[in-house]
Amino acid sequence: MDDGETTIPADRAASAVPPRAGITPDAAPERDWDPLASTRTPADPPLDVLLSGTVFFDLVFTGLARMPRPGEELWSEGMGSCPGGIANLATATARLGLRTGLVAGFGDDAYADWMWDTLSHDEGIDLSASRRFAGFHSSLTVSIATDGDRAMVTHGHPLPEPLSDLVGGAPRARVAIVDLAGETSWWAQLAAQGTRIIADIGYDETERWDPADLAPLAHCHAFTPNAVEAMRYTRTETPDRAVRALAERVPLAVVTDGASGSYAIDATTGEEAYCPAVPVTALDTTGAGDVFTAAITLGTLAEQPLHDRLKFASLCSALAVQQFGGSLAAPGWGDISDWWRCMTRTADEGDLRAAYTRDRYRFLDDLVPDHPVQGRRRAQGTFALRSDAGA
Repeated sequence: MDDGETTIPADRAASAVPPRAGITPDAAPERDWDPLASTRTPADPPLDVLLSGTVFFDLVFTGLARMPRPGEELWSEGMGSCPGGIANLATATARLGLRTGLVAGFGDDAYADWMWDTLSHDEGIDLSASRRFAGFHSSLTVSIATDGDRAMVTHGHPLPEPLSDLVGGAPRARVAIVDLAGETSWWAQLAAQGTRIIADIGYDETERWDPADLAPLAHCHAFTPNAVEAMRYTRTETPDRAVRALAERVPLAVVTDGASGSYAIDATTGEEAYCPAVPVTALDTTGAGDVFTAAITLGTLAEQPLHDRLKFASLCSALAVQQFGGSLAAPGWGDISDWWRCMTRTADEGDLRAAYTRDRYRFLDDLVPDHPVQGRRRAQGTFALRSDAGA
């Protein structure tokens, strides 16, 4: 394992990225960026990534020193609204240039109107297999970011029909990212079509952590749990031992451990890797794991070395937590390019720490675009249908 990994100084990481990255006053017209363009062939499926799950309308409050006590009202310093749930992951993959399709159920309320338009029009996500249901309202989550973590309150109802009925109508994809605790009936069919399955899983509220829950991994190419989930399901005491146990089940095992970094073993290449996290002051951690998974997916499709995949994923997560609002905090190529140019410029000015970091991220030279790319919206105070229409 390479011991030459590095952390990125917090004052030189995502804080250097402007609100709408990749835009300069006299820049050429902005374009989207496809990091896989040079490797695409006519035989490729129409989608890179297929996702399925519940979309929530998220209201995110930030800048609270603590949670309110019963009967108490606190004012937050920041607030934003954005599509949430599976939209966090769909937006993260789309902003990294992956052709993304989402199978989800939407209501017929104003929240659903705004989320559908944001995901399909602004983010370019294929919703051709998604459905609008009459008389059905959007699920909603209020997320409060405080003390380095978040607390949430959610309301919603089951969809009128299962999403598995809609997945068959989705375009073919190279990768499907799925929830191990969700519907699994359609995984085998996708795997038989040549789609690689990347699975994640959430916290087991039953506290049983039954290893039998991991049985669907037989259809999966990769598994990306966090350290708590990985250790409890594998009955191990460290993330390193957990990732080794999971590597016996899937070709690519990745275990994330928050600020302590990430671990991975890729049996298809024989690589093993550890990468420290990028140390930054987080504004809102919502969706950081989704951004990490999106970046790992891009790196896997691009056939990057495992160390580079982990470093890229760590960087993307660090950029995301500098913004609030899960889905719309996901970095685009403007954010990544601005960070890389800032790091390179600082290194050229003689900063030794920046030079060390630049050397470890040299692979970005082959990834970042050399032209301005389309800016991406951030979470906003309200979904503002009228101002959106007049923009």
